[in-house]
Amino acid sequence: MLVSNPKSRKIAYPADLRAILNIEAASESRAWLANWPLINRASTPLWNLADAAAQFGIARLCVKDESVRSPLGSFKALGAPIALARLVMRHWHAHDIDPKRLFEGHYARLLANLTVISATDGNHGKALAAAARSFGCECVIVLHANVSEEREQAIAAYGARIVRIAGNYDESVDHAAKLAQSNGWHVVSDTSYEGYETMPRDVMQGYGVIAAEIVEQQDAPFTHVFLQGGVGGLAAGVASYLWERHGEARPRFIVVEPVQADCLYRSAIEGKAAKSTGSVDSVMAGLACGEASPLAWRVLERCIDDFVLIEDSDAVDAMKALAQGVGHDVPIVAGESGAAGFAGLAVSMRDRRLARSLGLDGNARVLVINTEGATAPSVYAQLAGESAADVSKRQRDWLKRGVQ
Repeated sequence: MLVSNPKSRKIAYPADLRAILNIEAASESRAWLANWPLINRASTPLWNLADAAAQFGIARLCVKDESVRSPLGSFKALGAPIALARLVMRHWHAHDIDPKRLFEGHYARLLANLTVISATDGNHGKALAAAARSFGCECVIVLHANVSEEREQAIAAYGARIVRIAGNYDESVDHAAKLAQSNGWHVVSDTSYEGYETMPRDVMQGYGVIAAEIVEQQDAPFTHVFLQGGVGGLAAGVASYLWERHGEARPRFIVVEPVQADCLYRSAIEGKAAKSTGSVDSVMAGLACGEASPLAWRVLERCIDDFVLIEDSDAVDAMKALAQGVGHDVPIVAGESGAAGFAGLAVSMRDRRLARSLGLDGNARVLVINTEGATAPSVYAQLAGESAADVSKRQRDWLKRGVQ
């Protein structure tokens, strides 16, 4: 299903949005993250999938692979630590905090009494827990009923205290806010709500690092960029950077969401940040969000051109296709949410009318982002039909053949 956004415009990046997200803040975030041991220094790969592009009938298809950004396994490693760093620097401004030393853990004694909390579907919570441990503060993570035991253990491994609730993601966000208020803790969330925008903005600033690398790596600007939905943070962080960089010549931005977690799709229809109409329970755990972030929507409503819905089975098919590699393309480990952008492209190309409406033809140069690897290894193996280790081995073999 497709809905086009009547409010999107190809104009110069507006000044009011630059006050929220801008290239300067993304560059600063990138410089700070270079000091964190859990972030790889090299840019993540921008894989060229020539055979997949030929199969789809487009000029070019590239995958920005965030699965290897960090041992944490996802793009979320860019957002939570930046938000936590900015929180520390605001609250301890009199101490003239040095970001480099902060990421290296030199302020642990100063931060020993600081506790941060967040709700999560998995990846954001793991990144926040890891950042908190690096900085020397305490972390509490609220998990809803659909977060797997495997993901819980991965978060707890970074020293976070886990709180379980029986409800869904949006209810876990509410619970985290209540716990923070009653205990004097600080919420570091990637979704905004009334009276809470500073932290989600800081999280999104970190995601601009992905776009900065894309600009450096591309040999020609992309005409189309498929972005995962969720609450809208990734899409806003990447789209805002590329919009500011390219101005009126920006790419066509297409957001992809699960059918049952369609909050951004509904927002485009209703003209405001809206709630999903489905059950929200999707195999794409990172995108199983019931309510759009109002702050992210302020950016998205003016630059996302189209919203596409996919089924869980589409995401699983995309995981398998990326794992195998089409023709001679590189095999890629893409988790359930990570494969959603590729799935959105595949769904669009299966329907000629849909492809035409999106301008996807033989001249299209398309970018998708693999936002996560096998962050839940057993789930990945069950869905993809093989282990992430097997796919990674094929990728290493592919790379060796390319060098020869």
